Amino acid sequence: MSLGTAANPLRVAIIGSGPSAFYAAEHYQKSDLVVEIDVFERLPTPYGLVRGGVAPDHPKIKTVTKVYDRIAANPNFRFYGNVEFGTALTMDDVCAHYHQVVFAVGAQTDRRMGIPGEDLSGSHPATEFVGWYNAHPDYRDLQFDLSQERVAVIGNGNVAMDVARILASSYDELVKTDIADYALEALKDSKVTDIYVIGRRGPAQAAFTNPELKEFGELELADVIVRPEDAELDPLSGDYVLNSGDREAEKNTQTLMRYSVNPPTGKPRRLHMLFLLSPTALMGDGHVESIELVKNVIYRADDGSLRPRATDEKITLPVGLVFRSIGYKGLALPGVPFDDKAGVIPNAEGRVLNPADKSVKTGEYVVGWIKRGPSGIIGTNKPDSQATIDKAREDAAAGNTLNPLNPSRAAVEALLAERGVDVVTFADWQKLDAEELARGAATNRPRLKISRIPDMLDVVRKARG
Repeated sequence: MSLGTAANPLRVAIIGSGPSAFYAAEHYQKSDLVVEIDVFERLPTPYGLVRGGVAPDHPKIKTVTKVYDRIAANPNFRFYGNVEFGTALTMDDVCAHYHQVVFAVGAQTDRRMGIPGEDLSGSHPATEFVGWYNAHPDYRDLQFDLSQERVAVIGNGNVAMDVARILASSYDELVKTDIADYALEALKDSKVTDIYVIGRRGPAQAAFTNPELKEFGELELADVIVRPEDAELDPLSGDYVLNSGDREAEKNTQTLMRYSVNPPTGKPRRLHMLFLLSPTALMGDGHVESIELVKNVIYRADDGSLRPRATDEKITLPVGLVFRSIGYKGLALPGVPFDDKAGVIPNAEGRVLNPADKSVKTGEYVVGWIKRGPSGIIGTNKPDSQATIDKAREDAAAGNTLNPLNPSRAAVEALLAERGVDVVTFADWQKLDAEELARGAATNRPRLKISRIPDMLDVVRKARG
């Protein structure tokens, strides 16, 4: 019987429910084939980093979920929340019930700095803080010592900027957002006065976007401090900004130059933008007390890129709290190939590869950060997912798929029920969503997120009646 017909639909499992998962599902839906798409998510909630990573004071970015809701409304789409891949659903299960599987699990952890003192109390990955203030169940019970006055944020990407901005924001600014209620209260009592955003490269190489940089200047309680010598470009960087056509670098350097000539206004908090510094050690007796940094210079590498190189000059900065934000890294999935060095699932144009001989694994695909590494913004995932699903659709048309013994949705649902998994459907999620919005409205806030999985499941079960 021909595959991809109403009588014999192409069965696809997507592992993960962030942007890349939804864009993959959407591209399948545009196929001439009849495709049944089952999306599996470890949490009861969908949307990945749109829910758990986007800063609470960036609500417009989160409106992209309306697109995902339309994708989920397709009658051939199913969401299976509260289902952990590797335990509730294994790779063997996938092979027994699906023609294709797409891994869309993102990059869930931070890269380490690899320096002495990194594991001292008061030293944290930025993902932990981001997950904490976004009410992610994995991080909601963490503690951060906000009695410290001086904080270092290591990194020059937008996540580093988010962390710094949340630390510098006032209660009045944060209470207008969907930040976790417990984080709002903790930050209300914060003693943080000085936040140092530290980049190993220069202003022209910073990875943050200009809107994020300009937001610093709009904060109610914080002055932006940029030393004139930090805003000034070295000759190589100056030539790059002048001649490369890189508008983001040009706008960033112009904004930093403006900050450097603006005198502080005496606000109670200060955001210090520091460049050409790399951490070499965290120091303290059990708890972070200072950070040692080496000064860098920019040089042109053999491939023509501008990179930082350490000098012999070091400085020490007294800080009591450190967040590292120097890149995300994927984690291995049970039964799935993994490149530990790169932190991705090995692949060729989205087709998963056997690590041993680099041969293509039939019916297995990858999208998003777990495919290409942590780069780009939410929208970057759309063409990335489409490129992978183009290959998957080609393979399906050629009959090059897995050969499941029982490719039926009913069989999968029976299996999960047999294992005692309380599956959260998309309709369940919509009820949970409505409850969070209602709780927010009752406190004059846009949303009050439920941050514990048992509490989420309680809401869902009551709504089922």
